[in-house]
Amino acid sequence: MKKMLIALGLILWTAAAVGAADIQSAEALYREGKFAAALGAYEQLLASYPNDPHLYYNIGNCYFKMGSTGLAVANYYRAFRLAPRDADIRHNLTLALQNGGERFVPAGMPEVLHKFFFGLRTDELKGLMLLALWFFCSLASIWLIKRRLGRAAVGALVIVTVLAVWYAWRSKIEKTPLAVVAAPVAELRSGPGSNFPASANVAQGHLLLLQDSKDNWHDVVVKSEGLQGWIQAEALEKI
Repeated sequence: MKKMLIALGLILWTAAAVGAADIQSAEALYREGKFAAALGAYEQLLASYPNDPHLYYNIGNCYFKMGSTGLAVANYYRAFRLAPRDADIRHNLTLALQNGGERFVPAGMPEVLHKFFFGLRTDELKGLMLLALWFFCSLASIWLIKRRLGRAAVGALVIVTVLAVWYAWRSKIEKTPLAVVAAPVAELRSGPGSNFPASANVAQGHLLLLQDSKDNWHDVVVKSEGLQGWIQAEALEKI
């Protein structure tokens, strides 16, 4: 058993060392201004570390430097979902969205409130909610048996309710299918096909709500414009 643990430790150490070397190589390419090469290196690393927010962040940086605002937004957004408290990710996502004519913080909402609302990942919120629920059940049991700590149980129930609503709201937001315009310009048409008339042009970097799909076309809502129509799938990048 001891030999197996040593061997496993060596394998993990070797994998970590190789990964660190690859990241350093990609970062060196980025610093040299070789953004396309750095992008390829980061995307190779992403295949091995698919939940690393900093890889998505670095991929977004490469796309932004290369002038692909839409793809930068998509990758910054993926990074934000994995690490919502990271100030650099939040700043670059805000900057990329502004570059595409979008707002990250909705109009009228204080930024501090937005930061608080997205201050925890959904899995962290779920864990906190379950912990509060366990605490409430413990207090409720004490109250039922000994008729003590009733007010504390009520307070715990209020906290559980707030966390449950917060978690449900965040889950709904994250399950909403989003896309971003990745092409320089996408035509918004009245139906799923190039034979339908175009009603508007949507610039790169705009966020879209996906409603439906048909024949390689997506029925979308342009969040910032309040427009709805069909855009060809090749012009979009799903988030």
